Amino acid sequence: MIARIERDFSFSTAVHFDNSFYINYYHITLSMLVKDNSIAHQNIALERIIHFLSSVIQNCIFVNELEKKIIKKYEEAGINVCSLPEDPYDQIISMVLLLKLNKIVEGKLEITDMVLGSDLSDSVRFCTVQEVAENVLGNVSWWNDASFSIKKRPEDAKIVKLFDTSDWDLIGLSWTKPAKKTEKTDTI
Repeated sequence: MIARIERDFSFSTAVHFDNSFYINYYHITLSMLVKDNSIAHQNIALERIIHFLSSVIQNCIFVNELEKKIIKKYEEAGINVCSLPEDPYDQIISMVLLLKLNKIVEGKLEITDMVLGSDLSDSVRFCTVQEVAENVLGNVSWWNDASFSIKKRPEDAKIVKLFDTSDWDLIGLSWTKPAKKTEKTDTI
């Protein structure tokens, strides 16, 4: 069964542009198609979105990836940096988030479009559709990875996966439930 659902979210972050630091508050509405018949999977997909926005994006700072010295300073200060392919204007943030959220729900839901507005944009809202975001941003960066990472991987990085455990497994948001441990009891 395919159904269309919508959900609103809000979060705050910082943005760095024009050599200045600003705090911004965002409001988004996601329009989604339910693609998986499993209600458990649908709930996990929504929980992944909630986790990503409230625990990863919330309180990070959006910075143009070309600002390498600035990024290094924020990271040294212990601030979670989310690098973007352009300056952190709402339109680019909307495209990046739409693509990333679609990756982390792994086809259980399909986010077809997003409406994003923020306090700094004087409540102008950007309506972004998946196809436009894909055409503008391409497929080569952290927003095309199903993990909850917001770090751009170095181009020469070699990834070796030693265990079959994802980030989502570690926080209880994987698609499969862990096997139940059987309790041993002594019978007399």
